[in-house]
Amino acid sequence: MLRPLAIILSLISIAPALFATQIDPAHQLIISVRDQKVMLLENGAMVTTYPVSTSKFGLGDFLGRMTTPLGYLMVAQKIGDNAPAGAVFHNRRFTGEILTPNAPGRDPVVTRIIWLRGLEAQNAHAFYRCIYIHGTPQENTIGRPASYGCIRMKSSDIAALYNQVPLGAIVQIIPDRLPKVPKASPARSSNTMTVQVEKSKAQEQLASASTSGSLTVEQMRMAGALAAERLKSQARKAQPVLNKGTAMVQNNPRA
Repeated sequence: MLRPLAIILSLISIAPALFATQIDPAHQLIISVRDQKVMLLENGAMVTTYPVSTSKFGLGDFLGRMTTPLGYLMVAQKIGDNAPAGAVFHNRRFTGEILTPNAPGRDPVVTRIIWLRGLEAQNAHAFYRCIYIHGTPQENTIGRPASYGCIRMKSSDIAALYNQVPLGAIVQIIPDRLPKVPKASPARSSNTMTVQVEKSKAQEQLASASTSGSLTVEQMRMAGALAAERLKSQARKAQPVLNKGTAMVQNNPRA
């Protein structure tokens, strides 16, 4: 998988004027026709997956046919910033209409549009055929081939993916199953980082105050809290671990 991508990127670097949007190889989408899923990768690691729906008319990039193209493509345009979920688009313009999931009788493009441009001969017509990754109100069809060539997603999923994928991201559509890729390391929560930052600030303030020789009541309280926390941590580390047999003897009233 990596070698063909390197070839595609090298060809693009030879003729950059053909591509108005700069390629971003750090972000990649892999769409599996077999699994009916899309995998989001950052720097080669899997971030998440979403269910999708590819064409019910099969695969290919033939003009006048409603098939899903295969191969390497890129995110050429993103349309629908801040549009509400279910917003209906016609010719890539918000009509003002909003549909709920599985609204009967209608099958328009909704919520967000990620417009794809082909990077290979086998998908050279994709941009002019208006091959999108987009939302659909027919969410009960997601997970099986049901589209007219595009890659359909639930409104909540396409809105999330839209924010995660930049312009220029590589998109690979494959007929086989998704590859096994290591998961990306989870980001540290903002709450944990905030607590650590506040603790560091408190320690810096106490060090500065002790150097000057004067502590306020609030600073003394902070010092006491930090000292208590250190003692608890030391006590946890120093506590001996009893083996199973010892624990049973100690808990036995007849021993």
